[in-house]
Amino acid sequence: MDIILLDIGNVLVTVDFMSFCHGVAVTGPTVPAEIFRKFCSGPIKNRYDKGLIGSGAFLAELAADPLVRPMPEAELIERWQGIFSPFPGADDGVAALETQGRIWIMSDTDPLHFASLHHAFPLLHGRERYYLSFRHGFLKSSPSAFIHVLGDSGVDAGRCILIDDREDNCRAAGEAGIRSVLFTSWPQALAALPSDDGGAP
Repeated sequence: MDIILLDIGNVLVTVDFMSFCHGVAVTGPTVPAEIFRKFCSGPIKNRYDKGLIGSGAFLAELAADPLVRPMPEAELIERWQGIFSPFPGADDGVAALETQGRIWIMSDTDPLHFASLHHAFPLLHGRERYYLSFRHGFLKSSPSAFIHVLGDSGVDAGRCILIDDREDNCRAAGEAGIRSVLFTSWPQALAALPSDDGGAP
């Protein structure tokens, strides 16, 4: 193992989209869940994560939606960015990973989220490469995202392993010839890494 493709959300940081949804919602018991379905998952979020729309257009859609209460754009941005907290064990887990390979960050994310994450979480600083969906246009649920990484870096698939919390992303990596560990916790992920001889630990 040489290259560790490391996810961000629910691996390095916990993600709480519902705190955003409750913070911006107009009054109504179902409104936060409706905001989540409309802006935190599904087609609009996918377009933003793939760089097909910019932050200005995304924020304009949010601000114009009747589900979202009126507020200054700066507050809307602050609430959108304020959904992350440290994932338990991430500091020690990353330190252990650094003894086993080169860590490249690979994440489905948008420009506002990544700017906030990179500022707030030192674990993201100074990594050799960042493969971010809004820059290269592919989500990790598609093998194209991993084919792009291999083509861009010139690294053979056999030298890479993905650590990610989503089964569909791990499946897509496998279709591109990249091994993966489905992350649930740092002790579990570290124990699941292949040993030096290529077998299970």
